[in-house]
Amino acid sequence: MTETDTVREELRSWLADNWDSELSLREWRERLADSGWGCPTWPQEWGGRGLAPSYADVVGHEIAAYGAVGVPGGVGMTLAGPTLLEQGSDDLKKRFIRPTVTGDISWCQLFSEPAAGSDLAGLRTHAVRDGDEWVVNGQKVWNTSAHHADFGLLVARTDWDVPKHRGLTYFVLPMHQPGVEVRPLRQMNGHASFNEVFLADARVPADHVIGEVGGGWAVALTTLSHERRLASALRGVPVPAGESRVFREAREEWIKANEPYVWYPQRAGRADLVVRRAVETGRGSDPQVRQEIARAISLAWTTKWMAQRASAARKAGKPPGPEGSLAKLAGSNVARACRRAHEEIESGWAMLGGRDGGLGGVIPEVILSVPAVSIAGGTDEIQHNIIAERVLGLPKEPQIDRDMPFREVPAGRA
Repeated sequence: MTETDTVREELRSWLADNWDSELSLREWRERLADSGWGCPTWPQEWGGRGLAPSYADVVGHEIAAYGAVGVPGGVGMTLAGPTLLEQGSDDLKKRFIRPTVTGDISWCQLFSEPAAGSDLAGLRTHAVRDGDEWVVNGQKVWNTSAHHADFGLLVARTDWDVPKHRGLTYFVLPMHQPGVEVRPLRQMNGHASFNEVFLADARVPADHVIGEVGGGWAVALTTLSHERRLASALRGVPVPAGESRVFREAREEWIKANEPYVWYPQRAGRADLVVRRAVETGRGSDPQVRQEIARAISLAWTTKWMAQRASAARKAGKPPGPEGSLAKLAGSNVARACRRAHEEIESGWAMLGGRDGGLGGVIPEVILSVPAVSIAGGTDEIQHNIIAERVLGLPKEPQIDRDMPFREVPAGRA
């Protein structure tokens, strides 16, 4: 019996003794947290079992196959938890790790700003120490789940007299307080999946700093190293069928958490629909359509293999590397190729929006949503730079403001 078989047997035995669909969702997740099976690759002292990274998927699949409910999906388990484990103080871990695993608290990410997205280190939201608190002012944007999050992972400027990367501090921001205003952003595809957050004298306890004051850039890089896995984790694992209490509560949680992301499959281009639509519309024999389909499907398969390679590296315990940027850029190329194929297949009908469009509106939603994939999670231009510098070994892009005190950086450059 292999080590993996041993882990599976141990988990099945534990589930047989502990799974009870009549429990409340919180009661069940308390059991998961106590056992360490909720986050098996985390350290034992912080609610895990200390297993190798490769066992995360093994355990998750086994829980789902048993018909049980797992831990929450989203920013908490994917970004907040790992960042706290790597960079947070023991006090912060004690305060936030367990309620994140049980789903008692939820999180959002407060990084990007209207003038600081790709150049994240150029952010201007600032925090000033006031006794036992920090007072925060500024604006954040593209904040997923900010409308219902309990806490935000906030990066703010605390020192204007050092270069931009050295004047940042990473905070845990309580979201439910005066001075935090969340507004939805309406997208051109009709959805509102993101928010902008306005901070006006918002307060953060002094002990809510992750890492060192002024060391926020290093902590932010820790979070960003985990962000490539966020898109799938946001949607979490579908809740197994069932009408007992834990299933009802888990389904309500899942629906609430996933409502903003119903269009995410469309922004990826829907390669799975290309051939089907060509056949349904009678356009499959058109040579131009066939050429676009061949290009889209070829790119989709090669990108899938690249993603499998990156997944295998993670399971082997290797740290995130440039393959994430390669996969991200390839995903943008796939989405654009699929959009071109859909436009060619639909011909003039592609201009119809809403439910009058192809597949009851799915095709126009693809066409309108695809541009987002080239921006979200790091623009194509940023991925080009990463690949050029870390894969090809080309010289770094010149940055005249890297060693300049941030106070002297013109606002338009940040």
